[in-house]
Amino acid sequence: MAATPSPTGRVDALVVGAGPAGSTAAWRLARAGHRVLMIEEHPRVGHPVQCAGLVSRRVLDLAGAPAVVRREVRGATVFGPSLRSVDFRAQEPRAFVIDRAGLDVHLADRAAAAGVEVRTSTRFDARVADEDGGVRVRLRGPDGTAEELVPRLVVGADGVASAVARAFRLRRPVEILPAFEAEFPVSPGDPETVEVYLGRSIAPGLFGWWIPDGQGGARVGVAADADGTTARAYYERLLAALARRFGRPLRNPTALLAAGIPIGRLPKVVGRRVVLVGDAAAQVKPLSGGGIFTGMRAAELAAETAAGALADDDLSERRLDGYARAFDAELGDEFRRALYLRRVFVRLSDRELDALVDVLRSGGLGGTIVAFGDIDFPSHVARQLLRESPGLLRLLPKALGAFVAPAGAGFAAPDLEPGPLRK
Repeated sequence: MAATPSPTGRVDALVVGAGPAGSTAAWRLARAGHRVLMIEEHPRVGHPVQCAGLVSRRVLDLAGAPAVVRREVRGATVFGPSLRSVDFRAQEPRAFVIDRAGLDVHLADRAAAAGVEVRTSTRFDARVADEDGGVRVRLRGPDGTAEELVPRLVVGADGVASAVARAFRLRRPVEILPAFEAEFPVSPGDPETVEVYLGRSIAPGLFGWWIPDGQGGARVGVAADADGTTARAYYERLLAALARRFGRPLRNPTALLAAGIPIGRLPKVVGRRVVLVGDAAAQVKPLSGGGIFTGMRAAELAAETAAGALADDDLSERRLDGYARAFDAELGDEFRRALYLRRVFVRLSDRELDALVDVLRSGGLGGTIVAFGDIDFPSHVARQLLRESPGLLRLLPKALGAFVAPAGAGFAAPDLEPGPLRK
């Protein structure tokens, strides 16, 4: 990767963060003929690994990186709080376990090959001042030395705790789900099947997961509401459930990851001379916590708008907001439906979650889930299931009745009944 200092202290675009979203935006802007610097705070791109690495084929197509696939996934098993379960299996691959660090490295290398200057061990420190031709920012290098730079545009792709978002006073999402994951070198279970664990004792607010890593091991983790119990404590409970599930404990994890997952929509993802993409923009699927596809697609849309804005020398918020409008037109309805369905989901008691699993298991709905299931657009299968199964609607009829409206009609979430979550 290139590491030549910028002699003038000026670039067209500064991209902060070399994850999938940042590298995609940098690559697209460089291909459009703009001078781009991308910085990454860690010494190595892709490390530490940031997520479980289960993606759709769309991600592989966006990345052009089939070599990072470790394993095809054809099925899933969902466990309720009582560990009663329902299985789904397709004939063709429905998801892919990838080398997550390898994906980041591939995308950063692709950006560098297009002319992007990539610097590691470099972080965004502050927004110093606005200037007519750009915004003056301060960076910190590997030895702590400060450097000032004047980019015409700043792309914040620096994750849930985005320093760029803070510096430009772009509001943060209202909910951050703590997550904790471990990688195990040896693990039992079906290497082509993902397991999902529901229940307030294991993962209130989202779920726990067991994902085969394609090399004989597994990635095990949870994401849960920040209710005073740590994500690691919930992870320990999941390990106990897995020991019962597999008949023996998982031992000797080789890597641990603690992270935060942003859930919600930011009121603004653009400002004068700044755009946010990926986790920094809370572009994370509310029902799964995954954000690689949505972040990369947002980065493409942001780069398309920004490239034109740079060419026209119009970096106003109004011009850059074309990116936000494009994202909303493509993915906004899915996000609104998924956020609403999540609001319903977190109100389900353990008894109702077990009832949900029982309905899915006994209602002959496996074919619908296989036919309509899509990890990037989960509301599609949810809407179809609600249309086909009165048993699901009876769980929360007032809350879910409006959810079955046709896709494309626009979704306005009805109010939920007030009151505390049911335990």
